[in-house]
Amino acid sequence: MKYVVIGGDAAGMSAAMQIVRNDSEAEITVLEKGAIYSYGQCGLPYVVGGLIPSTDKVIARSIETFRTKYGIDARILHEATAVDPVKRTVSGVNHETKETFTVSYDRLLIATGASPVLPSWKGAGVERVHVVKTIPDTERLMRHLSSKEVNEVVIIGAGYIGLEMAENIHRLKKRVRIVQRSSQIAGMLDSDMTEALHQEAEQHGVILSLNEHVEAIEAGQVVTSSTAYPADLVIAAVGIRPNTAFLKKTGIHMFENGALIVNDRMETSVPGIYAAGDCATHFHLVKGKPDYIPLGTTANKQGRVAGLNMAGRTRSFKGVTGTSVFKFFNLVAASTGLTEREAKREGVSYQVSAVETKNRAGYYPDASPLRVKILYDPESRLLLGGQAVGERGAEKHIDVLSAALFNNMTIEELEDLDLSYSPPVNSVWDPIQQAARRAR
Repeated sequence: MKYVVIGGDAAGMSAAMQIVRNDSEAEITVLEKGAIYSYGQCGLPYVVGGLIPSTDKVIARSIETFRTKYGIDARILHEATAVDPVKRTVSGVNHETKETFTVSYDRLLIATGASPVLPSWKGAGVERVHVVKTIPDTERLMRHLSSKEVNEVVIIGAGYIGLEMAENIHRLKKRVRIVQRSSQIAGMLDSDMTEALHQEAEQHGVILSLNEHVEAIEAGQVVTSSTAYPADLVIAAVGIRPNTAFLKKTGIHMFENGALIVNDRMETSVPGIYAAGDCATHFHLVKGKPDYIPLGTTANKQGRVAGLNMAGRTRSFKGVTGTSVFKFFNLVAASTGLTEREAKREGVSYQVSAVETKNRAGYYPDASPLRVKILYDPESRLLLGGQAVGERGAEKHIDVLSAALFNNMTIEELEDLDLSYSPPVNSVWDPIQQAARRAR
């Protein structure tokens, strides 16, 4: 059996390894556009900040390991530019030799990931404008940041990458400004959950310029809808787009943003072609339909499921609840399921219960504030989502809520859970159970 995988990172190599383990006769070819395989993109902001000493540390396995130990034909600088589902071939360009290539497949996995969006601002393509997605992106940014002439850094966008980069560039003693088009940072949370994050930015000297649209990037400044800010260096962190444009003529069904629509076996609408990771859709268990929530955890899981099914094993991807977490200076913010904004957009009826509590017994030394919020259906009492923000413990409570969502639990069942308690680590009533008890 000939297997071809397009993309040598999380989803692609998770799939390739499952094929290696489950098909001893497999012939596996991996086509990677870049020159580096299997690395942790989520660790890159911390390389920039110096917490991780080099980009080498985020590489999980080398190309040579895949080639020599596992017998995978792992190619670099091979960009796939076309897929022929009838002939079952992949064509493209070898950027090292400048020659074209064609490989045949019996089963194909699309794991091309996504690329940062760089809007058509005037001046967006100049050298001092950066995105952060790959190791080469990161190394280029670090070279620029090392210049003594770079003092004023403007980050456009206040999502995961924007906030993580703000913290890590602040660590380098640079002056950081975040420009955001909405009235809050961390748009993955409801606005009532972001007050502490705004205060955290202020306490660390990160300037928030909210409700501003970027119009141009000119010499030494970012021009917005209302003013201009000094900028020796600019980071654009305004979102990503699936790398699927080269597949438009294949007949594969696509999501509205170009992500490839897959079933629970990671199969696309075209026989023999699978997709996984940031280029594919992710079934949302609460919404009950395909969604697009590109995260490293999901990419690895989908890749594993795709590889097992490609190799003849039956395994289904159960779906996601949209669980995520990020650190911003001394705070951790986490969420799962629906936010109020999403519930309104989906036309879902909901009620909210929120508590301002402590991460441990209130009488225990150094207990710190923790805000927890849950959404639930007023009729069925089913949990719909939750968010938590605090110095310690937010991720633990959101993980419990994610498991509750996965198992379709009501808030009364949430209250009945036997959760751990000891004064140094939790309250007698866990914060999420405190929120559940207050629900009406």
